[in-house]
Amino acid sequence: MSGPLEQLRRWAALVRRDTIALWLAARDPRVPLPAKVAAALVAAYALSPIDLIPDFVPVLGYLDDLLIVPLGIALAVRLVPPLLMAEFRTEAMRRAERPVSRAGAAAIIAAWLAAAALILWALWPSGTAA
Repeated sequence: MSGPLEQLRRWAALVRRDTIALWLAARDPRVPLPAKVAAALVAAYALSPIDLIPDFVPVLGYLDDLLIVPLGIALAVRLVPPLLMAEFRTEAMRRAERPVSRAGAAAIIAAWLAAAALILWALWPSGTAA
């Protein structure tokens, strides 16, 4: 009999496997372009060491880990042809170390910098007296 903690561990292992499988799918020429784009975006975000919403933000910080990533994975997996996805899952299980997406990290950093610049621009005094 497996408890809730063991089920959660199995679910996390499947999410990790599918993330690596999508990382492989994004690089495979046999994958259709829409599926390749979705797989690349999801894998880059999931494998990025930087979250869109940092984990230290109460409640929202874990929202991406618990909702956004699994939903993105589910969507991307549906777009990849089933036979190819099975092949990528097998290869993902075979790989021992987790790939790192520097492009995903760069995209998240760029998004945070753009948001900070937009906030600064909006709050900066215009210099004209009213």
